[in-house]
Amino acid sequence: MKKLLLAGAMTLALAGTAYANQCPALMAKIDEAMKTTTVDEATKAKATELYTKGKAEHESGDHAASEATLGEAMKLLGI
Repeated sequence: MKKLLLAGAMTLALAGTAYANQCPALMAKIDEAMKTTTVDEATKAKATELYTKGKAEHESGDHAASEATLGEAMKLLGI
């Protein structure tokens, strides 16, 4: 039973680390898309605002919120 609980705890710990590593990849995708996007300036400004918010959330350790926010920016940019 102890081994099962330990395995579960390890899985959760590793999942949290994997989640944290997703944010930089999403930010990189947004950076690349911003170079070639054809969206209007208002949409680009909103995407930039969401990017900045998502980056701050990542840096504060709130990776779930960061992924959600960065996902919104990606939708605006069509990626």
